[in-house]
Amino acid sequence: MEGVLKKGAVEKIRKIKLLILDVDGVLTDGGIFYDDKGEETKRFDVKDGHGIKLAIASGIDVALVSARESRAVKYRAENLGIKLVYQGIRDKIGVLEEIMRKKSLKPDEIAYVGDDLVDLKVIKRVGFSAAVKDAVKDVLDTADYITMKPGGRGAVREVVEILLKSQDKWDGAVRQYFE
Repeated sequence: MEGVLKKGAVEKIRKIKLLILDVDGVLTDGGIFYDDKGEETKRFDVKDGHGIKLAIASGIDVALVSARESRAVKYRAENLGIKLVYQGIRDKIGVLEEIMRKKSLKPDEIAYVGDDLVDLKVIKRVGFSAAVKDAVKDVLDTADYITMKPGGRGAVREVVEILLKSQDKWDGAVRQYFE
């Protein structure tokens, strides 16, 4: 099962070296939970996590950029080996520029997955963009790819698989599971 991939997107995907993910609504389903002490918790999908690990192991770096700030995101990033984590960000374009300088990347070497209006400027700037199935209409209309799965329910894994398959890295990434 595959989502909607716009014409010419595979050529864009082949250049990708970095995958930037929004958090709330992409890595999570967008729900925010507070325990009885007021601590925020989030639900992450294990398949998304495994996909992120496969991407990193295959040479595609991963970054998280979130408008919100949460210790749960910090812990999840550490668990997955994600070193580029930006939280409490209002200017996602500014962070994109910083990441490009830090990693010596051009916009066409970066993919981004988003779900809401705050992601639009980055989606329009990067080489390849994806929107989760339950993203807002403007994001769905702009992205190069629309996932079959909603945010927090395997959408990131779906994007990683497309990146790795389009770059002929998928078989090598999963070979260990079939031997």
